[in-house]
Amino acid sequence: MQAVALGRLDPTACADTLAVMTTAELSDADRRVLWHPFTQHQGWEDELAPIIERGQGTTIYDTDGTAYIDGVSSLWCNIHGHRHPHIDAAIHAQVDRISHSTMLGLSHPPAIELAQRLVEIAPSPSPDQPKREPLTRVFYSDSGSTAVEIALKMAFQSFAQNGQQQRSSFICLRDAYHGDTIGSVSVGGIDLFHSLYRPLLFDAWQADSGDAGSMAELLEQHGHNVAAVIVEPLIQGAAGMLVHPPGYLKRVRELCDAHGVLMICDEVATGFGRTGRMFACEHEGVVPDLLCLAKGITGGYLPLAATLATESVYRSFLGEHEDYRTFFHGHTYTGNPLACAAAIASLEVFEQERTLERVQTTIALLVDYLDHYVKPLGAVAEIRRVGLMTGIALSDSPARERLGHQVTLAARRRGAIVRPLGDVIVLMPPLSISDSELEQLVRISADAIAEVTQPSPATTGAEQAGQPSAQA
Repeated sequence: MQAVALGRLDPTACADTLAVMTTAELSDADRRVLWHPFTQHQGWEDELAPIIERGQGTTIYDTDGTAYIDGVSSLWCNIHGHRHPHIDAAIHAQVDRISHSTMLGLSHPPAIELAQRLVEIAPSPSPDQPKREPLTRVFYSDSGSTAVEIALKMAFQSFAQNGQQQRSSFICLRDAYHGDTIGSVSVGGIDLFHSLYRPLLFDAWQADSGDAGSMAELLEQHGHNVAAVIVEPLIQGAAGMLVHPPGYLKRVRELCDAHGVLMICDEVATGFGRTGRMFACEHEGVVPDLLCLAKGITGGYLPLAATLATESVYRSFLGEHEDYRTFFHGHTYTGNPLACAAAIASLEVFEQERTLERVQTTIALLVDYLDHYVKPLGAVAEIRRVGLMTGIALSDSPARERLGHQVTLAARRRGAIVRPLGDVIVLMPPLSISDSELEQLVRISADAIAEVTQPSPATTGAEQAGQPSAQA
């Protein structure tokens, strides 16, 4: 690099070292210096994972130019596809203004505008819910886990400051997943992820998933000590796409009201159209006291999260300076202007492209394709789905066989990126996926399952059609 006047660098003189590294060199460097999330490196280092270089729409490309359908929305966060021109332009415009400014003692236009928009679109009380409070306040952070941590702390501190210090506990669901920080793990229920850290966690009671009777029993026994119940509405993603029965969420809301307990809805995965509504709570007319958002909030562009609260929760923190009722919580990148600009642009795309209307057709097609290509496979035990959130559960097999993982590798060879949760294959494409891309994704998934689970690999739609993986 060549220095120029005033200590600035000439961008035309900057050598892009990554651009001149081969795929093999990048892969070698990855194995020398990176530690990947949720990854057992002893086996992973023997596999040649794609190194993704760019994306366009629903397609991502590796450094060798091979194209893949992004079948999991880059871990459940991409909404409108990669490199959407409207979101790209919004981020570029914000870079030309300022990329970051703290919200401790200051504010900025993107954070204010986004908060207004989130309050406007959040689940709201219907006319037959006159006593239900709307969500009116937005607290920013930077991940789903931190959004949950904030909600837990708000619930706890709110009761403590209102003279109900005994309300210091929480109820969560069995097999729940709310993130990987200590507080969110404390209200998690997946032993594989959480049991090792038990000595570090606070205790929470676990209700059986989707069982209103179990929730009622726990609240009857412990409700006077409970600050909040936390749930993933309609479907528990990381548990393997476990779907709750109709009416369950509404019943939990009623039980919380009956026992004077706050309700936290974690819509980190379900929010922003994944279930066919902007928020999953809307399906059952539920308005929580605290709402956790992340993942799709920026359209899958930048890290951002938000915890929405009712005015009652917010006002419980008001007082004189010397009362020390302040919510003592914050993050360096809270409300980052670039991320907020991306989130505003994403919400504009929802309106401009009528995304929620259009996705209804996509959901109907997904149901048809799953019935046609996946359901007939003998190795498929169950298809779990809400909206575009889909889990294909394979028949039981020994853990050492890692069927789910083998299916993802087979799908990758055919040109699609999918992810396993154990032996549940997850499909969660961007809402913008085209009809033909959706059919191709489901076909590839079916072919991959057939290859891995059948002694003599069967061919289904994609292979019969001789459909190759796209190349850049």
